[in-house]
Amino acid sequence: MPKSKRDKKVSLTKTTKKGLEAKQNLIEVLRKCVDTYKYLFIFSIANMRNNHLKDIRNAWKHSRIFFGKNKVMKVALGRSPTDEYRDNLHQVSKLLQGEVGLLFTNRTKEEVTDWFSQFKETEFARAGNKATFTVSLDMGPLEQFPHSMEPQLRQLGLPTALKKGVVTLISDYKVCKEGDVLTPEQARILKLFGYTMAEFKVTIRSVWHAETGDFEQLAEDMEDIVEEMENSDDEIEDDDK
Repeated sequence: MPKSKRDKKVSLTKTTKKGLEAKQNLIEVLRKCVDTYKYLFIFSIANMRNNHLKDIRNAWKHSRIFFGKNKVMKVALGRSPTDEYRDNLHQVSKLLQGEVGLLFTNRTKEEVTDWFSQFKETEFARAGNKATFTVSLDMGPLEQFPHSMEPQLRQLGLPTALKKGVVTLISDYKVCKEGDVLTPEQARILKLFGYTMAEFKVTIRSVWHAETGDFEQLAEDMEDIVEEMENSDDEIEDDDK
């Protein structure tokens, strides 16, 4: 029986991959920034949150920020003295591991370091973070939660029950102690009870001077930082166009 011409499989998830062209465009943009701006700062982020990074982008619209795409950025700047785009840019590439980014700007070193040293936001801890203090809950009613949440709280490990329609902790409960590596359940409980143990913070690590090609280290603990960055996962976010 001949195959029906109407029997055609149509994919509903067709998307155009950025591929090589997008990478090449990013390389060109990065190199143009190298030639345009006076300074290139390398920064690291603790407790990455996209909403706070967006706030920084808005505050630094006069500059350019690139975060993520570390491998492509290394290619653009050069991995070694033999293939670097400008003198000493391979020193910058060495630091592009983990949650780090690049800031191209004409603002001075003092302006940049002062601004970022003051930009800090408290956040709820995530699983894998360390508890910064001990949290214990006393037995008794938890009137801040609707009765419908009691099963969810019990599933997280809390000793709860409904008493006259009120969610009640039937015994004292230690959520975590200082120094604990938080589990997903502990992190969720801390968030539900409003305990913040994390801080979104950007640290300026080093600076490259376009006019002289000098690379300057600004943080004293660079070896520890590089080791920490090697052990962290990249959170990839394209630079806003």
